[in-house]
Parts: sequence; C-alpha cells; structure tokens
Amino acid sequence: MYNYFGDKVRIKKWVKITISIIIFITLITLYSRYIEIKGLKVKEYSIIDSSLPKEFYGLKIVQISDIHYKVTTNKNDLKKIVDEINKLKPDIVLLSGDLLDKNIKYTEKDFKDITNTLSKINVNIDSYAIKGEDDLEFENWEQLINDSNFTNLNNKYEEIYYNGSTPILLIGISSNYIDNHIKKDLDNIYQNLNKEYKFSILMLHEPSFIDNIDYNKFNLIFAGHTHKGQIYIPLIGGIIKDKYSKYNKDFYEFKNTKLYISSGIGTSKYKFRLLNRPSINFYRLRNK
Repeated sequence: MYNYFGDKVRIKKWVKITISIIIFITLITLYSRYIEIKGLKVKEYSIIDSSLPKEFYGLKIVQISDIHYKVTTNKNDLKKIVDEINKLKPDIVLLSGDLLDKNIKYTEKDFKDITNTLSKINVNIDSYAIKGEDDLEFENWEQLINDSNFTNLNNKYEEIYYNGSTPILLIGISSNYIDNHIKKDLDNIYQNLNKEYKFSILMLHEPSFIDNIDYNKFNLIFAGHTHKGQIYIPLIGGIIKDKYSKYNKDFYEFKNTKLYISSGIGTSKYKFRLLNRPSINFYRLRNK
C-alpha cells in the first residue's frame, strides 16, 4: 500500500542530507581556496648527526620553496615570509626552486618587488638558490637571484665555513623535470673536488631524482616541488601529484641519509590548499 506521508518524510530527509553535503563541500572549497592558502607555518626540525663537525653545532638553516610568485603569493605575502625568516636569525637560507611561475606574465615592477623584498633577508653566512622547472622558463632568473642577494647554486657547489677552518659541502642541482642531468652534473662536481668532506648537503628541486644518484654520499638532502600534494587527506596523503611526486611527505630516511621536503609556500596549477598551510622549514643542526 502506498504510504504518501512516509515517502514524503523520506524525501525531505534526503533533500536535507543532500543540501548539507553541498554546503559542506562548498565551505571546504572556499576555505581551501581563500583561507588555507594564506598564513605561514614554520616547521621546525632538530637534526642530530654525529658526522657534523663540532664547529657547526647549532647551525641554523631555513628552507623556502615553491613560492610561485603572483599565483597565490603576493608582494605582502613575500614581505611576511622575509619577516618570519629574519625572526629565526638563520645562518643559511636555501631556496629550492620555483620562485616564479611559468603561467604568469611578470612586469619589471614585479621583478623589482621580488628583489627589493628578498634582498632584505638577514643571514649570517649566505643565501643559495636553485631553479625549479617553472624557473627554467625565465632567462632573467639568474639576474633576479643575484639582485636578491642569493648565490646561484645551480649545478655548483660551495664550501661552507662556520666558527672554524673545517668546511662542510653544499651542492645544488637545478630542476631535472625537462632534462634528467643530475647524475652527470654530480659526476662533474665530484671530479672537481680535491678533498673529502665529513658532512655533505644536497639541495635539489624534485626529490624523486634521488633514485638516480648515490644518495649515500649526502648526510642531508633538501627538496621541494611536491607541495605535499596541496590537498592533504589524513591516511591518504597528498592528492595533487605529478610524475615526480614519488616522495611527497615531509621526511624520509635512507640509512644515513635524511631527506626533508618542503611543502612550499605557493600553489601551482590549482589554487587550493587543505590541511597543508604554506610553510617554511627551519633546521637546527647538532652533532650530539
């Protein structure tokens, strides 16, 4: 027998559930599009490695990555990032790629705003930068980096000294997204080194390329690129991935090598972040 009132109640119930789901999804979408992409989180790590020379005890490193300037990160956001970096009083600042975004048409004023802001970073030793895959599109990247008081570390190395005469090694490798050159460039670098180092650091953009090298040569590897998937779901992980997102968590350990991956500051193709606020990484190094 047809129950008019019972069916009407059930229909109203399902309409309410459907409307509630739509409202929930809409609120989550708006939150991830307009709120979660703003603000800034500092992820702090204490790194203990007995190989670290005693002179470097307490070394402070700040890593920034994937700013993708003018996608969701504007001039004021960049100023806040610099202010936060300066509060941490770093010895070294590392920019691990994608300062720029290939889909943005920048003006000379944009470039001037970048250099004027980044050049206000206060650092004890030096600031270093490498290219991400989007940075490869810009011929003036090197000039931009130099004017921002960063050292261009693309496929180069630096000896870092701190409170003594024993150096550690810092190597930078630019994006391998278009052309996988990491092994060749590392081989060239090591051919030019005339001594061994007790402690070595590698900065690269896409962390997946550690599979193409002997990562055991490095105590620390710092990378970016993955944005931690931008949309992060507990127990599932990052949602937005590409072919080089094999490693997209915050941290991995391979025997004696530690890999730290920045979740980034900006966004790329999709202007959303969820449970994954813009962040910078702050490392304190100790040998015990």
